[in-house]
Amino acid sequence: MHARVSPRFRPTLSRGGRRKTLLAVTVLTGAVMTTGALFPSAASAAKPDPVQKSLNTLVVDDRIPSASASVADREGRTRLYTAGVGDLRTGAKVPKDGQVRAASNTKAFTAVVVLQLVAEKKLALDAPVDTYLPGLLRGEGIDGRHITVRQLLQHTSGLPEYLDKSAVLKDPQRYYEPRELLDSALAQKAHFSPGTKWEYNNTNYLVAGLIIQKVTGRPLGEEINRRIVDRIGLRHTYFPTPGDMTIHGPHAKGYHRDTADSPWRDVTELDPSWGWAAGAVITTNSDLNRFYTALLGGRLLPPAQLAQMRTTVPTGAPGVRYGLGLSSTPLPCGGVYWGHGGTIPGYATLGGVTEDGRAVNIALTAMPADSATEQHAQAAVETTLCR
Repeated sequence: MHARVSPRFRPTLSRGGRRKTLLAVTVLTGAVMTTGALFPSAASAAKPDPVQKSLNTLVVDDRIPSASASVADREGRTRLYTAGVGDLRTGAKVPKDGQVRAASNTKAFTAVVVLQLVAEKKLALDAPVDTYLPGLLRGEGIDGRHITVRQLLQHTSGLPEYLDKSAVLKDPQRYYEPRELLDSALAQKAHFSPGTKWEYNNTNYLVAGLIIQKVTGRPLGEEINRRIVDRIGLRHTYFPTPGDMTIHGPHAKGYHRDTADSPWRDVTELDPSWGWAAGAVITTNSDLNRFYTALLGGRLLPPAQLAQMRTTVPTGAPGVRYGLGLSSTPLPCGGVYWGHGGTIPGYATLGGVTEDGRAVNIALTAMPADSATEQHAQAAVETTLCR
């Protein structure tokens, strides 16, 4: 809401042929702001840039309408890239560092707010949900007296998924109240006893968002904007207000198709209420890099809470581990990168930050329809961070 963990809303779709419209208007471009240690030297300028080459592959071979990236070196110097077209109908260019729906990257924002409240002694990670929302979580095998806040953030609660993917795709502009979504989850049976397994789902962060609102007495979006967006100056990031279906800044349109033979459908405008604490944030590639860099650099959480966030459990995918709203993924050149990623109808984002401050985020304007596309996007991240 990586092909390895699937920490996102990702319905399975079949791969289709290249549309004539896309062939007619595909434009491949790269945009440079500044150069730094991550980037080719002047002597190698004639060689194909591997980041641009990766984006071109996603557009031409994987038939994604457009792809964009923001790459930052250890000093924060940034280079921007684009490929494809921003509007399949008009052939308009992809805006440099345009806004996208961040989808499940929102979970990292929600987790940071929870951990800030822990640092302020307004919450306790190992307190049961009933401490803050008494009686809310009750169902078959579900009991909020035995599910902790930590288990919500770590996806070890056993709660079932609330998200009805087919309903969202059928009517993407419908508004959902958080309680309506929660009721959908509570109508199902628990998937396992709390703390015994890891299973990614959006319900955990829906409940975390409700806890934030109960403890602070303020809307979740206001807390995210005040505690994170404004604090570190994410000028192109915001949590949409109820009923806001638009993307405010320059952006490439987002697309979806149900089958390989279906035409691309413009799903840029949708109601993100069904994603809410798990997937509503709107941002840019560069702002996501700034967010994860600030987070890992200790600008959003005290050391104790950041350490808790980075304490991980295995996910079942080789080498990939999940902490509290943050995942670590191994790099083929050694080490790991930290981030989250997300998919939502019309957009997909992935990337993260290394321990030494290198950062990349890539955005696509359609959800990957097959594992090959996901692998190409993942390889683009790895290639960039291993340069």
